Amino acid sequence: MFTIETTWTAVRLGVHRLNRRTGRLVGDRGEGVISAAIAVLIVAFIGAAMWVAFNRIWTGAEANIETQVTRIGR
Repeated sequence: MFTIETTWTAVRLGVHRLNRRTGRLVGDRGEGVISAAIAVLIVAFIGAAMWVAFNRIWTGAEANIETQVTRIGR
């Protein structure tokens, strides 16, 4: 157990030093929120595309049905 704690501390200290050397002062705290926002936008675009496709298909089917009903009713 002592070895794991020592290793973890050494890794965190190394990351901290590297971040300070490269000028990166913050961690990855906002990454999850940004990834979730991107996923929501992708799903929204897919939903919009599906709605457009559904509307086009429905309009075409509606026209065909109306034509057929009119033909039958003559």
